[in-house]
Amino acid sequence: QVQLVESGGGLVQAGESLRLSCVASGISIFSISAMGWYRQAPGKQRELVASINLGGSANYADSVKGRFTISRDKTTVYLQMNSLTPEDTAVYFCNCNARGVGRNYWGQGTQVTVSS
Repeated sequence: QVQLVESGGGLVQAGESLRLSCVASGISIFSISAMGWYRQAPGKQRELVASINLGGSANYADSVKGRFTISRDKTTVYLQMNSLTPEDTAVYFCNCNARGVGRNYWGQGTQVTVSS
């Protein structure tokens, strides 16, 4: 079974940085079209934060452009988060999109809390 395990979440003050990691197992990089990060804050819908395909092209939500950077090494995806604000507080979920049928796999999530 495909499993995605996130790490790196925590509590930081506004203006500080965090680096999230997600390790995908049970799947080959050749079976992946893209990997990314989503987040869900209390009372809000889950939203795409950033994604990256095998060619290295990345997409970002407008709210994080210039502050967050997504990168990938084989089936591990990272999210470098700089200049964090309380608005970034959420549970961050790793996502892996498989080729062919376009099936999505999800991690369990890691909590990011930014204090003012």
